[in-house]
Amino acid sequence: MKGKIVKIISNQYTVLNEDGVLIDCLAMGKVRMQKTPIVGDYVEFEKYDDVYGIEKILERKNELIRPAVANVDQALVVMSAKDPDFSAVLVDRICFLIELAGITPVLLITKMDLVGEEDSLYDIIEDYRKSGIKVVLKSKDSKPELIGELLKGKISVLTGQSGVGKTSLINSLDPSFQLHTQKISKALGRGKHTTRHTQLHFVLGGWIADTPGFSSLDFSKVDKKELANTILDFKPYIGKCRFRDCMHVNEPNCAVKEAVEQGEVSKIRYKNYIDVLKTIKEVKY
Repeated sequence: MKGKIVKIISNQYTVLNEDGVLIDCLAMGKVRMQKTPIVGDYVEFEKYDDVYGIEKILERKNELIRPAVANVDQALVVMSAKDPDFSAVLVDRICFLIELAGITPVLLITKMDLVGEEDSLYDIIEDYRKSGIKVVLKSKDSKPELIGELLKGKISVLTGQSGVGKTSLINSLDPSFQLHTQKISKALGRGKHTTRHTQLHFVLGGWIADTPGFSSLDFSKVDKKELANTILDFKPYIGKCRFRDCMHVNEPNCAVKEAVEQGEVSKIRYKNYIDVLKTIKEVKY
């Protein structure tokens, strides 16, 4: 039998089979020796007396480590316009990691009712849209249909800074979830993790993973050249630089740097790329 893992609590795996039935399974020993099953995995399982056991994890097209989700179609990077304030630095670092994982980022900005029409945030939003990133704006009066088309037929993961309302967003889409939410900690200026397990929720024709989001934006193991070739803004200019291994930093005749100077590539994205490069450890052989 085949199915998709939609919920994990401790060592209990809930699998949605091909007939749409939810079945509680355990991971057999040979599976645990190969790799740990995660939410979003497509698996083969069998019944042993009155127990179902996962026998095989099928090939993943991609996976995220934090949060642990496989076969993701898109990542909704949920940020707030205010309280906590929008952070382009955090958005870009999350998007860089998402793009490196082969997943499409979508920027979802909540609490837009807290900013005026002349707020500088709108210039930043336009900057992201010009870069080719889809941006969806949500206020407290927005209807679920606003992001319904985003979710249909896809596995989506919600990530972003703490306290921006990821769990509240799922509650607003389907109140039956009754997920626990927690007020922003004013003392810390950020939210506290409230999610106790990993689960895919069926919402508006698609699946959403409700997770605590990235607990660590770790670039230490990222290959710098791979990063340089992955950033969405840079892709039209890859291969047009003077040097094939151009990192777009100090090299002469760099197509990316020229595009930045001409306003064709976001100065915000480029600066955040340079800052990330500085955090990546050199691989020593």
